[in-house]
Amino acid sequence: MTNEQAVAEKLLQVKAIRLNVKEPFTWASGWKSPIYCDNRKVLSFPHVREFIKSEMCNVIFEQFPDAELLAGVATAGIAWGAMAADQLKLPYIYVRPKPKEHGLGNQIEGSYEENQKVVVIEDLISTGKSSLEVVKVLRKAGVEVIGMVSIFNYGFEEAKSAMRNSYVPYHSLTNYSTLISLAVEKGMIEASEQEVLLKWSADPANWNIK
Repeated sequence: MTNEQAVAEKLLQVKAIRLNVKEPFTWASGWKSPIYCDNRKVLSFPHVREFIKSEMCNVIFEQFPDAELLAGVATAGIAWGAMAADQLKLPYIYVRPKPKEHGLGNQIEGSYEENQKVVVIEDLISTGKSSLEVVKVLRKAGVEVIGMVSIFNYGFEEAKSAMRNSYVPYHSLTNYSTLISLAVEKGMIEASEQEVLLKWSADPANWNIK
């Protein structure tokens, strides 16, 4: 079993990822989707949490050895970034979707220095828009974004293009195609449903089960 398959298996075990072709979920964007991913659920399972954290740290260490700082994306990426920074003994900050409306009005919480090499920590990447908004905030603040690491990646072309155009190398612990193949292999979904699931990922905005 590959590392990507092992991570996908853990996410399925704790029901952080749910698949339902017959009764699709509705995302905040309004998209209908046969998959729902909530990696925050992993935080409640110590052994799985430890496994995911270790895998994330391995990817950061191997792919971005020059990292001097980790930045979690609020809110779901905050816990993962903090745990990874603790294990790797790196400074840590997190970034809000918008500046606070009280106090100092911070959007970036924590201490950082200009030109520090930072890796952004996300729980998942869908279209990449919210992740890249954080990249913009960090670049404006004067730090150097050298990459991004997420637990899960839907593999949308929109995200691939956006990351490429923003010059952000990214690595995910597992991805949609790996997950679907594993779910079929384990009998969690029928082989006939695999085509429907893959068709959704090709054009999620316009997908309709009918």
